[in-house]
Amino acid sequence: MEKRELLLGDEALALGALHAGLSGVYAYPGTPSTEITEYIQDHPLAVARGVHRTWSSNEKTAMEEALGMSFAGKRALVCMKHVGLNVAADAFVNAAMTGANGGLVVVVADDPSMHSSQNEQDSRFYGKFALVPTFEPSTQQEAYDMVKAAFELSERFRIPVLMRLTTRMAHSRAVVEVTEPRAENELHSPAETRQWVLMPGNSRVRYKILLDDYARLETEAAASPFNTYTEGPDKRLGIIACGIAHNYVMENYPDGCPHPVLKLSQYPLPRDLVRRMASECQALLVVEEGQPVVEEAVRGVLPGPLPIRGRLTGELPRTGELTPDSVRAALGMSPHRTHAASEIVVPRPPALCQGCGHRDMYTALTEVVREEYPAGKVFSDIGCYTLGWLAPFHAIDTCVDMGASITMAKGAADAGQHPSIAVIGDSTFTHSGMTGLLDAVNERANITVIISDNLTTGMTGGQDSAGTGRLEQICAGIGVDPAHIRVTVPLPRNREELKAMIREEIAYPGVSVIIPRRECIQTAKKHNTAKK
Repeated sequence: MEKRELLLGDEALALGALHAGLSGVYAYPGTPSTEITEYIQDHPLAVARGVHRTWSSNEKTAMEEALGMSFAGKRALVCMKHVGLNVAADAFVNAAMTGANGGLVVVVADDPSMHSSQNEQDSRFYGKFALVPTFEPSTQQEAYDMVKAAFELSERFRIPVLMRLTTRMAHSRAVVEVTEPRAENELHSPAETRQWVLMPGNSRVRYKILLDDYARLETEAAASPFNTYTEGPDKRLGIIACGIAHNYVMENYPDGCPHPVLKLSQYPLPRDLVRRMASECQALLVVEEGQPVVEEAVRGVLPGPLPIRGRLTGELPRTGELTPDSVRAALGMSPHRTHAASEIVVPRPPALCQGCGHRDMYTALTEVVREEYPAGKVFSDIGCYTLGWLAPFHAIDTCVDMGASITMAKGAADAGQHPSIAVIGDSTFTHSGMTGLLDAVNERANITVIISDNLTTGMTGGQDSAGTGRLEQICAGIGVDPAHIRVTVPLPRNREELKAMIREEIAYPGVSVIIPRRECIQTAKKHNTAKK
């Protein structure tokens, strides 16, 4: 019996995974992927079945934990945003070599236009690089249906499967028809353990199998119900539309598209379908969200003089999200009438919350550095405290990737920079800051590390932080002198105390850690409300 639910793309995928017999979800929060895991965590079916659903320390550990569940014969889902796949890349690429046992689906949510990210990469490159099948839903309904198909394909080919969402798909809602959930999948037949040991002798054999399977996966993609070829009478143009971009094309043709359309939602690229379109059409337009992955591939498939248009040729913008209007222009259609931007609405740039502990930390830090150490540099990290770069603080000099604050501060100190100060959050510290701190301790680097601890993963909505309540012990275990692990509460009344700590630890010729600790005011509100 089918029923209908109004779901975000993230939620549709999560529900599809649960209904496919999921045993565990592993993830590190990152917009726009966070809601997948949160939906599973709170769903009654996941609670009743005891589905594993606790946040991992980072994306690499999540990928490896999911791979372990797959090895044991159960279906596992691992979720992250696009830059998180960089963190998980070692495990992800090698998982293609080991293969899967229980179904293993890796969900990556890309963020074109960089709404909440530091770059605009396209995760489909990783699918091609690792030689694994890749799915890209064009609708919330497909997100629900596709994850089930992905688990089945994973078990049939014994390979991890990549699923790529983008921001609009992840965070827009639609009505989804859902079916009755199947039981949690039975333990899959035991893994052939030899293939899971990536010694060179085994890996050479596995790589040949992987290449052979990739050719078979292209045949699967050509016959996939998620890839469709729709005829059209006007063959002056053929349109290849990938994932959500298919919606943008069709929105411009409410009465039906007059051109042939190849909708792509499953990869490897089905080259025979591309060649078919090329043989029928005078020119091709490739419409895809993200980077020109398919456009470049099509140019390789079609060596002839057929015009191929898209992001590389300027018909579509090279950066940022597509829109129905940008696609409309590429189709050669006149633009819709638009209204001028409002002159009344005042821009509201992001800012740290009023009453946030990071504010008090930055106020103390900037007062010390600006007034007493004008040559000082502050290396920051990724979290809500990155907003310290904006007015009124202008407190930080760098933000590159998760965990880079400590290691960049160490490298700068190695070059003679003093003071060299790192600012990192509690969740980011346990994500990827601890190993950098170990490097600093091993070389007695002259750096001051500020772990601004708000007792949560604040930027993505208040998820649990892996090191809550144990940061001092972790730093001491890594080798920081306990006398130089200082804890304070960042409040206006304690500002002079915090400033004195900063001065004293800058003067100390070694690794020191200051932990200003105060709960995020957003999670504090939730906790206080829950107590009433």
